[in-house]
Amino acid sequence: MSDITIKITDREGIEHTIQAPTDMNMNIMEVVSAYELAPEGTIGVCGGMAMCASCQCYVLNDTELPEMQDEEEAMLSEAFDVKDNSRLGCQIRITKDIEGLEVELAPEC
Repeated sequence: MSDITIKITDREGIEHTIQAPTDMNMNIMEVVSAYELAPEGTIGVCGGMAMCASCQCYVLNDTELPEMQDEEEAMLSEAFDVKDNSRLGCQIRITKDIEGLEVELAPEC
């Protein structure tokens, strides 16, 4: 089992240090759901297809992430509460490369 440590601040401002598996092809949205860090039905509404922005999060540190794809950029251009550090959690895969990532969930739309 190869897990990484990431920090996720939920919508109430509570910081959670999470051990996330790198061998299950998960993403941030799925980890948030698995650890029940957001009420059911409020995150991942589109199932991780970059079509709803319910999993929008703010990247809080300088962990290098994969470049944003066109679909993610287009969705964020239509979303609420977007900041310069906004990303869709469904588009951030859990890999060893993001060890130490810190994100904050955006407010519920």
